[in-house]
Formats: sequence, C-alpha cells, structure tokens
Amino acid sequence: MPVDFEFKDAYTVSDLLRIMEILRAPGGCPWDREQDHLSIRSNFIEETYEVVEAIDNGDSDALREELGDVLLQVVFHTQMEKEKGVFDFDGVADGICKKLIERHPHVFGNVKVDGAEEVLTNWDKIKRASKAQRTTLDAMRAVPKQMPALMRARKIAHKADKDLPEKPSPAAGAEELDKSWADFRASLVSGECAAQNAGKLLFLIAEACDRAGIDSEEALYRATDGFIDGYRGKNKE
Repeated sequence: MPVDFEFKDAYTVSDLLRIMEILRAPGGCPWDREQDHLSIRSNFIEETYEVVEAIDNGDSDALREELGDVLLQVVFHTQMEKEKGVFDFDGVADGICKKLIERHPHVFGNVKVDGAEEVLTNWDKIKRASKAQRTTLDAMRAVPKQMPALMRARKIAHKADKDLPEKPSPAAGAEELDKSWADFRASLVSGECAAQNAGKLLFLIAEACDRAGIDSEEALYRATDGFIDGYRGKNKE
C-alpha cells in the first residue's frame, strides 16, 4: 500500500525530514529501520570526504549532490534521536543558531574586533568558557581522537603554543626536531622504539608546520598526489 506522501517537482528540508520519518516507520524500509548511530557512523565520514573531493575538484554539481548526502546523514541521526524523544531537527538548528550568535558578539553584540585574527581569538575564548575548558590541557583533551592523526597533532600543538608568552618563530624547536630525526634514524638501525620515535618526529613536524603557517595535513595530501603523478610518469599506464 503506497505511503501518504506528496510527490513534487522540487522538495525542501521539511520533505527530507518527512521522507526519513517514513523510511524509519513501521512498514518503511527494512534496512533504514535496523540502523543505529554506530552502524552508519562510517557513512558520515565517507560522505564528508566526498564533499571535500568535490570542493578540491571545483565541481559545483558534485558539491550540491554530496552536501545533500551529508545532510541525509544529519537527518538520519536526528531521526533516531527524535524516535527516542531526545531531540529533533529543530533542536539541532536551534543549537547551532545559538552557538553562532554567541560566538559572533562583534556581529550580534557590541564587541569591537580588529580583523579576522581577533575574531578567532574571541571565538576560542568563548568556546572554552561554554565548554568549561579552564586550562589549555582541557582544550587539548577536547580535540577528538577520531580526527586524522596529523590534523589532530597540528591542532593540539597550536593550542599548546597559545600558552607561550610569545608566538614561536617558524624556526622554534628546530634543535628538538633535528634530535628527533636522529633518534628515528638510529632506531631504524637498532630496531628499537622505531614506532615511538616515528610518532614523536611526526608530531614535531606537525608542530613546526603550524608555526610556519603550513597545514601539515594538506601538505602531505599534495605530496602524496605528487608521488603518484611521479610514479605514473615512470610507469606509463
């Protein structure tokens, strides 16, 4: 028996919410009904990367489609919580609206800022206060462990540098980086603590990149592409 649904030439967010409600309802889709947050967790990650790919390719049509796929994941997870009576889509929208208003006092309040850097500084202060992060250590511990390791390392190193009395120069920590490289090379010969030394070296590289204004994740991404292009050049397809 067909469901009670109005077919249209163009749909809106409210239609998407209704479709997901139908899919999860008794008599809906068996697959959608048996999913939970953990079972579709990887889908969210995959769809996010596909958005990034569309951005990198400058493909607006693909970006529109992939943003829709990410929005589907938001609606899917929200519907699960709505079924449990915890929150709904309006609650999600309410939360992000309040956050944006709170963290832009220079737009929605009387705070004066001098450029984007001061905006970021204020954002960080407000974020720490709202999340009860009293120390830099609290802020570092709040960085999700699920982030790509190099990206997480850079973010944590950046937070640690904010505790220093002066902004570190790009060359700061060069001696420690040299020593870490020497330790790693020695461990490759001895076979001892190689993984530990590799991790320390990678963290220091991420830290050095941040101090130089380099996105280490993006730099490695580009270098990997360069390696593939060079390899393809040597091995004609």
